[in-house]
Amino acid sequence: MSSTPPSFERSSLPLLDTDVLRMFVAIAESGSFTQAAKQVFRTPSALSMQVKRLEETLGQVLFVREARRVKLTPEGEVLLSYGRRLLRLNEEAVTHFLSPSLEGTVCFGTADDVGSRILPRVLAHFARSHPGVQVDVVVGRSVDLHERLEREELDLILMTVGNDGQAMGLGEIVYSEPLVWAGLEGGVAAQRSPLPLALASHGCPWRGMALSALDRTGLAYRIAYSCESCSGQEAALQADLAVAPLPQGLVRPPLCRVDNDARLPPLGNSQVTMVCRPGAGAATETLAEHVKEAFRTLR
Repeated sequence: MSSTPPSFERSSLPLLDTDVLRMFVAIAESGSFTQAAKQVFRTPSALSMQVKRLEETLGQVLFVREARRVKLTPEGEVLLSYGRRLLRLNEEAVTHFLSPSLEGTVCFGTADDVGSRILPRVLAHFARSHPGVQVDVVVGRSVDLHERLEREELDLILMTVGNDGQAMGLGEIVYSEPLVWAGLEGGVAAQRSPLPLALASHGCPWRGMALSALDRTGLAYRIAYSCESCSGQEAALQADLAVAPLPQGLVRPPLCRVDNDARLPPLGNSQVTMVCRPGAGAATETLAEHVKEAFRTLR
């Protein structure tokens, strides 16, 4: 015996509210009502109430609530796909009528440890909002990017700096997080003497912060691995050849923090500063705002 789903007149179907969809997507992507509440500037209880109403409207359970996080049900995964598309279309429609038309090219420089964390989302969002702007991306060392900005080869750069970034006048601080000692989970590199280090090349603020901290404590060390990028450091750590100073957000399995070892000194904070070339234009300023918003969601 088969049942025929009820037919609805088009006008009788409920409409999905974009604000509620935005809340739903934020919860789904963060896996937490608390984190999502910070992103959309609402309380967790308000989000919970909106989700309950959304589930009642659709007649489906959208989330499975676990001890420390929430997970999407199969129906929730379907709605997430629709929700993202609807929000993109809404943004494009509003931008078409309300945003001034931007054109031109922005030369954007970023350190590799920064770009991998926010660039995909920022560039995709910016391309949808401002299709007339071409963004050329250069990935390199912070010191090299700053020199290219001064030569007016770049319009906007993201640099990694240490605790003294603001004091040195190196642009606007857009993100800050602890710099920690990292190594292979279950590895033995942190117990070796002298302490083997995997460091980026000269000019990297993490390198200077780590060596200064070790020199102050008098802990014996050797530079066992030197490279130009974070990926090189991570390779050395995964092979348990060394430990390294990394921003807390970059320490992901199979790596872990090893600064529970009392020998290893605290390192302070790693900061990201943004510098915009004077007179770079409206397109550059608009991209800069997109970048700052992306970092706000990481907090």
